[in-house]
Amino acid sequence: MISLVRIALSRPYTFVVAAIMVLIVGVLAVVRTPTDIFPTIKVPVVAVAWT
Repeated sequence: MISLVRIALSRPYTFVVAAIMVLIVGVLAVVRTPTDIFPTIKVPVVAVAWT
């Protein structure tokens, strides 16, 4: 874990660019994810036959 901090301190621009890329990909994922107000739900049906 401490090595990650050392790399981040030695290369700050790399981590800033990585954070911006994660932000952009996250926003694109939220925008492109389809949402449906009323999703199709299959109601289970139970049939009983009595002889």
